[in-house]
Amino acid sequence: MRVFVAGAAGAIGTRLVPRLVARGHQVTASTRSAGKVDRLRALGATPVVVDGLDGAAVGEAVAHAEPDVIVHQMTALAGKPNMRRFDNWFAVTNELRSTGTQHLLAAAKAAGVDRFVAQSYTGWSNIREGGPAKTEDAPFDPHPAKWQTKTMAGLQFLDRVVPAAPLTGIVLRYGNFYGPGASEPMVELIRKRQLPIIGDGAGVWSWIHLDDAAAATVAAVENGRSGVYNIVDDDPAPVATWLPYLADAVGAKAPLHVPVWLGRLAAGEVAVQWMTEGRGSSNEKAKAEFDWRPAWSSWREGFRGGLADTNRGSRNGIGVV
Repeated sequence: MRVFVAGAAGAIGTRLVPRLVARGHQVTASTRSAGKVDRLRALGATPVVVDGLDGAAVGEAVAHAEPDVIVHQMTALAGKPNMRRFDNWFAVTNELRSTGTQHLLAAAKAAGVDRFVAQSYTGWSNIREGGPAKTEDAPFDPHPAKWQTKTMAGLQFLDRVVPAAPLTGIVLRYGNFYGPGASEPMVELIRKRQLPIIGDGAGVWSWIHLDDAAAATVAAVENGRSGVYNIVDDDPAPVATWLPYLADAVGAKAPLHVPVWLGRLAAGEVAVQWMTEGRGSSNEKAKAEFDWRPAWSSWREGFRGGLADTNRGSRNGIGVV
């Protein structure tokens, strides 16, 4: 098929493009940066420079590519991680998830595209009550932290608009990324003992290796049906379990423990809620409908074998969508 990957120079895109090419698909890969064109070409794609928030430019690029499928991987985090001002950190990404999605869907309609696959997220967005792993049918958190309301609205927009589009519309809710090239700052914080366990650390997180996320995206491109899918591993786990394990995996000292009041003062309500009350996600729907299985079925093996160790001359990466 002819596949247009919007935001192809990101952490998922650079893993997705070569997989699509290897399976015989013709890939047009977009990026906002002219400096990334050569890298995309080296991955086997036809690169194009386009701003996802420029509707006319998006329409022109899609029309020229004449794709059968559009894959929306556009994100743009603003500066260093900022849990206290989460919506500010995600401001451009939120616009890409709303206005950028509208531009791509309009271009898809005009070009007669059959299938549309969009990146989303699952984790802190889940309702913070009930069991540890939520299905796609579970509601979003009705009371998110103040500084996550705009980001939550962007996720809800994707869920509402993409599956309702007059094509095969698929939303992939990726869990928390790990793997080389994801987001080195988290590992750096762990090494400096600046990422403590807040309170009891009972908040549950779901992880997904970048390569497994890319493989699931290929499956959605080729076989997915309209709907929303959690793309996570098989092992949701509380912070108090995975964070000390990760610290050990990267050769760092055990994380500190701080009370909730101090965590709220130092990091804000977003961090406190996520670390103490968060819920993970179930991947059963994606495994059943995509015939997909994560190669790293648990972060336990993934942190040991799929997370590059800077002590061995590679890069560490952990990231939040």
